[in-house]
Order: sequence, then C-alpha cells, then structure tokens
Amino acid sequence: MDLGQLLDDLCSFLGSDQVLSEGAALKAYDCDAYTLDKSRPQAVVFPRSTEDVQGIIRICQEHECPFTPRGAGTGLSGGALAAKGGILISTKAMTQILDVDPENGSLLAQAGAVNLNLTRAAAGHNMHFAPDPSSQSVSTLGGNIAENSGGPHTLKYGVTAQHILGLTMVGFDGGRVDLGGEVAEHPTSGWMNLVIGSEGTLGIVTEARVKLTPNPEATQTALAAFPTVRQATETVSAIIAAGVIPAALEMMDSRVMSAVRAAFGLDYPEGTGALLLVECDGSPEEALSEIQEVNSLCAERGSLSVVISDDPEQRAQLWKARKKGIGALGRIAPTLVTHDGVIPRSKLPEMLDFVIKTAHENRIIAANIFHAGDGNLHPILCFDEREPGMIAAAERAGSEIIRKCIELGGSITGEHGVGVEKIDAIKLMFSPDDIRLQEDFKSAFHQSDLCNPCKILPNQKGCVEHMRRWRGVAT
Repeated sequence: MDLGQLLDDLCSFLGSDQVLSEGAALKAYDCDAYTLDKSRPQAVVFPRSTEDVQGIIRICQEHECPFTPRGAGTGLSGGALAAKGGILISTKAMTQILDVDPENGSLLAQAGAVNLNLTRAAAGHNMHFAPDPSSQSVSTLGGNIAENSGGPHTLKYGVTAQHILGLTMVGFDGGRVDLGGEVAEHPTSGWMNLVIGSEGTLGIVTEARVKLTPNPEATQTALAAFPTVRQATETVSAIIAAGVIPAALEMMDSRVMSAVRAAFGLDYPEGTGALLLVECDGSPEEALSEIQEVNSLCAERGSLSVVISDDPEQRAQLWKARKKGIGALGRIAPTLVTHDGVIPRSKLPEMLDFVIKTAHENRIIAANIFHAGDGNLHPILCFDEREPGMIAAAERAGSEIIRKCIELGGSITGEHGVGVEKIDAIKLMFSPDDIRLQEDFKSAFHQSDLCNPCKILPNQKGCVEHMRRWRGVAT
C-alpha cells in the first residue's frame, strides 16, 4: 500500500480538512473505551454524507487498505479499533437529524447523531427514542446499531434492534444498500436485523430511520437500600416473578456506593450493602400500583429503606448513583475495564460472589453496576495498568468471568459486543459449525478482509499476528 498516494487520493476527494494523518493527533484514535488493546490508524477521515463514505471505501479498496468505522469511541470491546491500521472512518461530522415524522412515530438521522439528541428532537411531540445506553449523551446512533446497544430502560422497551425501521449502509465495495423502510414489516427487515449488532463488519451504516416511543403519562422511581447483595438480587427475581415488568431495574454494590458518596456526597442508610433502582411507568394508576408492589416486595426481603418519587428533579437525584457510578470509580483506581455478560436472573447471587472472588485472586478490585432486571452484568475491574502484570491479570479475570457466565447458561455479551476483547470467547459459546455458519452469513454480504477486520469471528486472515504485536508478544 502506497500510503502517500492513498492520503493524496483521500484529500483530493474529501478535502484536506476532512483527513487527519498527523502522528500525534492519531494517538487519540488508537483505541475506544476498551483501552487494553491499541492499534493506531494511518489516517482518520470525516465524511459528511453517505456519498462521502462510498467514495472513501472505493479509494480504500483501490489501495487494498483496511477501513474501520468509528462513532464516538465509547464502545467497550475494541469494536472501533483500527485492528490492521489503515483508515478509520469517523462519523463525527454526520450528525444531522434529517426528518421527524410524529404522525408515523419515526425519525431519520445520520449515523453520527448523538443518541440523546434523537430524544431531544422528538420531545416537542411528546415522544422519545427508547434505547438509552449509559453513554447516551455522547454515543452515536451508528455505534448503537453496530453493537445493538441496550440501556436501563430496555428491560421493558427492548434493545436497539426493536427500534430501527430502516437503515442505509455502504458495503465493502462502496455500494449503497438500503434495508428496511418506514414500516416495521418491510420485506428486507430480516437482512437489516443481520446488520444490527454485526459491529460494523458487514458495512458502514450511514443513516437510519428509528421508531419513536410515546412518553409515558406517569413515572415512579424507587431507590431501595439492602444490607446485602444477596437480598437485593433475590428481590430482583421476586419483582419479575410477581408480574411487574419495570421500565428499569438496576443494581449497584457497595464499591459503587462508596465511590459516589466520595464524589458527590450521596448518602445511604448505615449498613447498606447494595442498592436497587426501580422505575415503573404507564398510566398514573398503573405506575403507582406497580411501585407500591415493588415497595412491598423490597420490605419483605429486608430493605433498610425505600425512597419513592414521581417528581422529575427528585427522580434525577435517585438516578444519580446509577448515572455517575462508573465515572466515580476512577477514585478507586486509574484503570477501569467494564465487562459485559449475561446470566439468568436466578443466578445473580452466585455470579456476583464469583466476580468478587475472581477479582480478589487476581489482585483487582471489582465493582458491580448493572441491568439486574435482564441479568446483563457489568463487572468493573479497577486496577493500575502501569503496575507490571496487571493487564494480564485483568484479562485473566475477565476471561474467567465470561466463562462463568456461559457455565451458568448465559452469554458472553449483552450489549457491548465481541470486538477484539472477546474474540477468543466466541469459541467457548459456539461450536466450529456455529462459527462457520456465521462466516457464511458474513460472506453473503462480502468476503473482504478490509472491512473492520479482526472483529467477532476468530482466526481471520492476519489477525492473530496483529493481535500478538499489539500485546507485545513476539511473532
């Protein structure tokens, strides 16, 4: 690959102001929010339209140069890592909301539009975009589609896939592909659902039409304090077993509580070992009835306190520990790795005990803040990567946690994706025949080694050698 000629061609097509190739500036793009693996691209480009992305990919194909899509870089599995170098295609400049259609309950936006801005655009019509990952104030629509992101409110409302009506994607050869449409039952929706959650390996999504959800008439939020993690987790199962499906059902352990107490002055009853955040919505009668049922179930299982509010400002205060918890953990250690696995709700006590034990054995502090209602765990490993051996210890602990999720009947990911972080774990969950079938699905779109290489599927051409190089292992 002639890098100089490649850059000249990109600059001629886009303009030099849309091409970044200076070494120091590229350092900001050598990883996403999963920081243990790093690989610097040769250049970052900033398209403004689907046509720009088409031209970029055609230039990359002409030069046989790998290309990788990137949204806000908030992904937690290395999905936006330029695994073989090459060109990073950033959607940072593709932020337009192109159409709001309240009559049909939909909105059309470019892939770089920030998740929360979709809701803001629909707010005047008393509607919102339901998928709400914790990074929603910065994460982008394209990234949410790539990872099939979830969030606290997807227990009731579903993950990203349930809220995408149609999308535009640029394929590996620069061709435009339109899938889905303006209605849910479009003939190409099946193909569209293969793209959602494919982590940018089938092509680059440039626009999407999303389904908007009417705002609930009423919302009740409860923050319940429990003496132990086990009592909190048993209450989670009791709430669902009682037939209550909250809009959100989140849990935080004592490590998170200590961090937010120190960072924001939040206080909880003496002896609190875990918090449950429960939100119920619907009609005023429905929301009130459900939150009262939740209150009773918490009391039956030994809660120390339950604070309930329907006031927006007070509810925001109850959410503060959940919204700010991960950031506050930076007070515990300079390096945080947020994992992502899924288990049956009934296995939560056993799994959380295992997380703490495994972290301790590897000299790591573990904190837990997660979507308890659907068993989507986010164990956070806190350590100092500058200390010799700690990166290897964190990777070892993470692998053991993911293996345990599988043993308990769960999955290796709920919303963060596989990326490069869990590429080896795929073999633990799927048989060789399963993996070959997934390779066949991918080949229905393309057989290129250039489109977001080294993600999801193991043993891709040249990827093992590149991964060894990132991690300082001799090849």
